[in-house]
Parts: sequence; C-alpha cells; structure tokens
Amino acid sequence: MNDNLLFLERVAVGYAGQAILSNISLAIARGTFTALVGANGSGKTTLLKTLIGVLPPVSGQVQFNSAAGSRIVIGYVPQREALDPMFLLSSFEVALMGCYGRVTPGPLLAKAEREWTRACLRRVGASDLASKRFSQLSGGQKQRVLIARALTAKPELLVLDEPTAGIDAAATQAILEVLRQLHREERLTTLMVSHDLQEMREVAEKVIWLHRGRVFHGAVADLLSPERIQQMLELQIV
Repeated sequence: MNDNLLFLERVAVGYAGQAILSNISLAIARGTFTALVGANGSGKTTLLKTLIGVLPPVSGQVQFNSAAGSRIVIGYVPQREALDPMFLLSSFEVALMGCYGRVTPGPLLAKAEREWTRACLRRVGASDLASKRFSQLSGGQKQRVLIARALTAKPELLVLDEPTAGIDAAATQAILEVLRQLHREERLTTLMVSHDLQEMREVAEKVIWLHRGRVFHGAVADLLSPERIQQMLELQIV
C-alpha cells in the first residue's frame, strides 16, 4: 500500500494562471506531522490553498490517496474564526459544525454525533468551554474549540493555518502540546503552517520550507537545524 497520503508532481501554484512557485514535487506520508514554513509573502497561503483544493494548480497534479478509497476528509483549523458576535453560538455548537459535511441533512443531529463532539472537546482539553459563548473566549480557548471542530469531521488530514498566531506564549505552548498528543497517540496526518521555525522544531517531523521562491522539503532535523537555518537565512545565530 502506498504510504503517501498526498503527493505533488511538478506542480506550479499561483493565481489567474500566473505561477508564484513552480516545479514542486513532494509527498506527505500518512501519519506524519509536516510543517509548512516561510516568511510572509513566500507563498505559504497559496500553496496551502492548492494542497487542500481551494485553488487549482496552475500546472501539474495534486493527488490524494485516501485509505477509504473515496474523497479525502480534511479537518481545517483557520488562523482565527471570524464568527460575528451577533450569532450567540456556544463553543459546543461551533465544534458540532465539524460533522455537518458527513451527516444526512435534517433538523436534528443524531445523539452519537453530539457525543462524538463532546469527546473531541475533551480530547483538546476544552470540555469546560462547551456551554460558554464562543465569541467571549480568549484566543487560545477559541483555537482549542476550532481544533475540536476539525476533529469532529473525522479527518484523514488535519490542516492548521498558523493556529498560534496572535496568542500569548502560555496559550501557544498549550496548543502545541495538544497537537503533540494528537499526533503521538493517534498518528493523525497533520500539516501546520507557521512562520516560527523554532516552534516547528518542537512539534514537526517533516518540513516544507518556502524560501526565496524555492521549495525545500525534508526532515526537520536536517532542514531546521541551527546550522542549516543559518546557512539558509544567511544570519548569525547567537
């Protein structure tokens, strides 16, 4: 069986037929934690949108290898959720949204789905937030609920777009620990976008690094070693 969940073959990504990154060939193995890193403007968001199917590639192919042999399920965690505070949604209701893509439409959700949602909230340490209004949570608390929402979808691939951006150091470490545990215990294939190289050295196994229009892909121990970072960025690391 092919262990690659996702692979790209000579892919170019961009907008309106204009490539900003070209000739990308790489694979993401099932069960790995991969970091997608790079400076602002390096093309991280464009590549991410192409990987998850929001943008078509300018050229080449993005292919998935679902274990079920059907369309892959992706659990997506945005950098922040822009839910209007006028919608008085509880954290449980926000997390429950994750199951909507795979249940039969109807006025009521099965009890099993609601129980699964509560289990996902427990999994990320957010059980105590279930009844609280989502709009009133702190940034770190919101990210826990959004990770629970992604897990509720029962994904084969968990994608996180800078989930620690704009939250404090303590909340960041708590989120990273949640992700570490999920990966260690469930081997959920994870792709996380970040601009923080040190952060990714702590949690990821593989890295896709966008740097000066080029795409580097390899083990974190190789690409994100202090020596390699110094070489890549041409900076003196103290």
